Amino acid sequence: MLAKVTSVAVNGIDGYLVLIEVDLAYGMPHFDIVGLPDAAVKESRDRVRAAIKNSGLSFYEHRITVNLAPASIKKEGSGFDLPIAVGIMAARDGFATAKLQETVFVGELALDGGVRPITGALPMTLAARANRKKYIVLPKENLPEASVVTGITVIPVSHLNQAIDFLQDTWLPGEAELKVTLIDPGKPGEDFDMGDVRGQEQAKRALEVAAAGGHNILMSGPPGSGKTMLAKRLPGILPTLCEEEAIEITKIYSVCGLLPAGQSLLKSRPFRSPHHTTSPAGLIGGGRLPRPGEVSLSHHGVLFLDELPEFSRDVLEVLRQPLEDGKVTIARALTSLAFPARFMLAAAMNPCPCGYYGVAVKPCSCSPNQIKRYQGRISGPLLDRFDIQIEVPRLGEYEFEEAAGGESTLTIRQRVERARQIQRERFRGLNYFCNSQMNSKDFQKYCRLDKKSKELMRQVVQRFSLSARAYTKILKLSRTIADLADQEQIAEAHLGEAIQYRSLDLYKIG
Repeated sequence: MLAKVTSVAVNGIDGYLVLIEVDLAYGMPHFDIVGLPDAAVKESRDRVRAAIKNSGLSFYEHRITVNLAPASIKKEGSGFDLPIAVGIMAARDGFATAKLQETVFVGELALDGGVRPITGALPMTLAARANRKKYIVLPKENLPEASVVTGITVIPVSHLNQAIDFLQDTWLPGEAELKVTLIDPGKPGEDFDMGDVRGQEQAKRALEVAAAGGHNILMSGPPGSGKTMLAKRLPGILPTLCEEEAIEITKIYSVCGLLPAGQSLLKSRPFRSPHHTTSPAGLIGGGRLPRPGEVSLSHHGVLFLDELPEFSRDVLEVLRQPLEDGKVTIARALTSLAFPARFMLAAAMNPCPCGYYGVAVKPCSCSPNQIKRYQGRISGPLLDRFDIQIEVPRLGEYEFEEAAGGESTLTIRQRVERARQIQRERFRGLNYFCNSQMNSKDFQKYCRLDKKSKELMRQVVQRFSLSARAYTKILKLSRTIADLADQEQIAEAHLGEAIQYRSLDLYKIG
């Protein structure tokens, strides 16, 4: 007796179909699972046996062989419990109908037959639809994220018996079972409003430019100057997510099990702030079977590194490749996976170990060598990848007394969205959508300078020995500033503002 049931698993952040073949034969009682299963899949033998018996069904007490195809890919997780149980019942009772062939099953079984939620429901549903399946049967708790996918019927179940009854056409979910109550994610910038920040008008302007062009930003200043406060308000001024971006982010969070219960799509851009003790694998991703790291969890959002020099050198250097490529490729003996990592990098640092170098009201206790060593923890190649490098000064006494009342996050975001719309039109048909991602060909086309601006740029490069990367980043910043001003041509004023955003290049400790 043989039955074939289709399930789905996740490789990286993308789903793929798994064919589960169940063979029942006479002989001594034995339950074997083959097809490169991991420990969690092998343990499903005991869960499936108990779930079938405790559901009031009769378990097959002879030889059971389950094959998971393709056998060349490592299978992991407990999501195969439900399809294996369905396969055993289908092979024993002979209800391998056409409906079984057009349905995908996934879910973890409890010992009483209940169906528990799994991670990665969104990419699994997308994979089922891509393979032209008509139904996907999954845990009821995963209905919100699976219901985002159109073109496939989602069947939420809370018990094994419901899955069996669905195949036998004796049960269909009613309106109550299909009702989705979604969590309101709130509006971007609702919790952290830029209008709450006193002073720091230059830093606010720099954040606006960074958001408008997708540029990386490094803030340097003494403790308490507001660097972290400003960084937390950066996601709020970024453009609202489009549906494609929301699906990409939700796929990553779904695979990692970080999607809030009851939420279908993430509507707010991610803001990740890992501690400086994080490892390279924690930041980039990894493991025996690679999982996304912080850079991928920041996809289409902001990765904020507070106290940048406190991160280990190895951790900081692994950022260089994803900052350039917008993705992370992790190679292992069993597999090689690519995770998306197109994020804005925001970082904050003190100017010296004590934090008060250059502060007039409080003297610095560090020696020149200590300051150089501290700033030298950030390598030149990594520093070059920050488009904007600004100093955030300590607030004066009068600024403490001023009431907060600057421009709100909403007002700034409206200007940013107008600038981004200009860039989307400019790069229509290309695989990028903002100035920071321009390739060399389009850079030459859209970042042209007039005669005065060329002479200014020549003098800056000669005086401060800027690298080619710093040169291109200044011109891309100029292009963004011109877009914010709704100007087609980069003017000398736009270039001058972009140049002063490279403060750490222009004013290094001698």
